[in-house]
Order: sequence, then C-alpha cells, then structure tokens
Amino acid sequence: MLLKAEKQAIMKEYARHEGDTGSPEVQIAVLTAQINRLTDHFKEHKHDYHSQRGLMKMVGRRKAMLSYLKDVDYDRYKELIAKLGLRK
Repeated sequence: MLLKAEKQAIMKEYARHEGDTGSPEVQIAVLTAQINRLTDHFKEHKHDYHSQRGLMKMVGRRKAMLSYLKDVDYDRYKELIAKLGLRK
C-alpha cells in the first residue's frame, strides 16, 4: 500500500490539470507504483499467494487502462509508457 504522500506526489506529477485524480495517466501511474512495491515484496516473501492474486488483479486493471488510453489517444499512451518505462 502506498503512503498518502507518495500517492499525492504521483498524482501531482502525472495530472493533466490541477486536482486531477481520475485521468488514465494518473491511475496507471499509481497502479504501477503499487505493482512495483508488491513486486519488491515478493522478492522476500515468495509464498505470499494471497497478495499474488491482488497483484494479478492490479496488472489486469492496468492493462485494461493502457488499452483504453491507446485507443483514445495514442500519443498520450506512447508518452506515458516511455515515462513509466513499461514497454520497449
């Protein structure tokens, strides 16, 4: 789970306008931070299967949002994946 300050910093960085918390860019960036934190968690706790399910759900949700953003605005999609370092 991300701390409130970390989440707000991510929202501020990826927001399209002041107070933006719901744009795909913000949601994908927050999910990516959570996914990265859980991935680090699994390096130490290999048998935490309950959290693995949550991780898979987050990955699926992020994939759906990336697909939506790709369909709606391809330029924003390319910029976001480059900024987050998701794909080559």
